[in-house]
Amino acid sequence: MGKYLLSEQTRGVFAIAVTPFSDTGTIDDRSVDSMLDFYVETRVHGITILGVMGEAQKLTCDEALSLTRHVLRHVGARLPVVVGVSGPALSVMKGLTKAAMDDGAAGVMIAPGAGLRTDDQTYSYYAKVFETIGPDVPVVYQDYPQTTGVYLSASLFHRLVRDFPQLVMLKHEDCPGLAKITQIRTEAERQGLRRTSILIGNGALYYPLELRRGADGAMTGFAYPEMLVEVFERFTDGDAEGAEDVFDAYLPILRYEQQPGMGLAIRKEILFRRRAIASPALRPPGYVLSADDRAELDCLMARLERQLSASAVSR
Repeated sequence: MGKYLLSEQTRGVFAIAVTPFSDTGTIDDRSVDSMLDFYVETRVHGITILGVMGEAQKLTCDEALSLTRHVLRHVGARLPVVVGVSGPALSVMKGLTKAAMDDGAAGVMIAPGAGLRTDDQTYSYYAKVFETIGPDVPVVYQDYPQTTGVYLSASLFHRLVRDFPQLVMLKHEDCPGLAKITQIRTEAERQGLRRTSILIGNGALYYPLELRRGADGAMTGFAYPEMLVEVFERFTDGDAEGAEDVFDAYLPILRYEQQPGMGLAIRKEILFRRRAIASPALRPPGYVLSADDRAELDCLMARLERQLSASAVSR
C-alpha cells in the first residue's frame, strides 16, 4: 500500500487523466510525464487514471498495467492516484487492483457491470467484486448510468455503504443528479450511516450547485483543472459567490467541451494546446475535430484568456 489511501474524508479535486497517444497510436510515455507534471502544477489534490476519459476500453491488459506502474512511479509519491479497474473479467480486475495497490495507488474505481437491472443484482455484483479484490482496498463507486446503463438508487448506495466499509467514495455522474446528492446526504444522516466522500463528474457542468448540495469536490477531466481547484478553495473558504464567479468565466468552454461524442477530442486538443501532451490523438474509433470545431475552440480559448486578463476572478 502507498503513502495515500482514499477514505470517507477525502476531499478536493482529482483530475481524470487522459491517456496520451502518439500519432501512430502507441502510448506516449513522455507525454504521460508532462501531463502528470501539468496536473501537479495546477494544484489538483489527486489523479485518476484508466477512466472513460482515459480510453481504458481501448487498452490491452498489458498496456493498462504498464501505464498504471508508470504513473505511480512518476507521481505516486506526490499525489494520491486512483486506478480505474472496471471490466467484465473479475480475474483481470483482481490482478490490476493488486498491482496498483502494491505499487502505491490510493484506491480503485469500479463501475457496475453491464446488464445489471435490479438493486439486488447490483448489490450482488459489488459483493463479489469486494470479495475478489479483498477488504483492504478503498473503492470508488463510479455512478455513470449514461454509459453503463445501470442506475444506482440512494437506498442501494446506503445498503452498500452499510455492508462494505471499503466503499469510501461515490463518483457521482448521474444526470440529472442534484436531488440524489441531497437524498444521499439527508438519508445517511437520518439513518446514522457513515458519511462517504462524494466527488462529482460530468465535466463539472453543475459543479457549484453540487458543492452546495453536499459534494466534497470533483473527479473529472475538464482541461482547465485549475478552475476546479479555485472553485473548490473559494467554496470551502466560505466564498460561495466568488466560487460561482470563477466557474462562470469558464462556463462557455466547459459547456463546449461537454458535447456528447466529441468531448474527449476537445479535451485532448485543449491539453495539447496547453502543452500538457504532445499530440491530441485518440485511438480509433474516435471523433476527429473539423476545421469549424477548431475555429470555434480558437475563439473560446481566446475569449477565456481575455476575460481572465480583464477580471479578478482568478487569484
